[in-house]
Amino acid sequence: MRSALALSLCLASAAALAQGPAGAERWNQVDLAAQASREVQNDVVHATLFVEANDVSAANVAAQLNRAIAEALKVAAEAKTVQARTGANATYPVYDRNQKLAGWRGRAELRLESKDFPATAQLIGRLQPPLQLAQVSFAVSPELRRRTEDELIVEAVAAFRARAEVAARALGGRSYRIRRVALDTQGTFPSPRPYGRLAPAAADAAPPPPLEGGTAVVTVGASGTIEVE
Repeated sequence: MRSALALSLCLASAAALAQGPAGAERWNQVDLAAQASREVQNDVVHATLFVEANDVSAANVAAQLNRAIAEALKVAAEAKTVQARTGANATYPVYDRNQKLAGWRGRAELRLESKDFPATAQLIGRLQPPLQLAQVSFAVSPELRRRTEDELIVEAVAAFRARAEVAARALGGRSYRIRRVALDTQGTFPSPRPYGRLAPAAADAAPPPPLEGGTAVVTVGASGTIEVE
């Protein structure tokens, strides 16, 4: 992991003044913004697999899809560290060039989620065929994200205070006080990586795909207003 601070400073108009209590001195009002960012490892993998079917009967298509997904769920249940659930399931008509009903086509999905990358890769290999791999994506788990954000809040507030001191000196102020601070959390995640359709003719299980989670950037911003005496 590496930590970096991206800081930005926005000074309010020099003419903007805040009036204190009656008889008190006048204060310059300054708006500040600071950021703390950290690159962390993606520790969760998401995978989507699918099966398709074609038949002249919509009921037969549905039966084929249901049977394939049910079998896939049985196989997935053996991977104790991988969560499996059904995804989208749709059946739709197919028309010929004369716009007459020629048959039915359907598609059903199975979605996997896990922190165990090797087990997920092995399971994906076992499920192919009859399922095909549609896409794999990676993310930061809620626990790691929350823990990282808690640490970055401390850094972002420290960066905000450092900017406040710089602003106070730049204005020739004797001291400053914080009127308000708002904290904002956000993250940058890699885009899903699509996989091409696999040839359905293979009889044996496909080899496990390589899974490398990469990194994501977690960011906490601190913005607010100070008054410089």
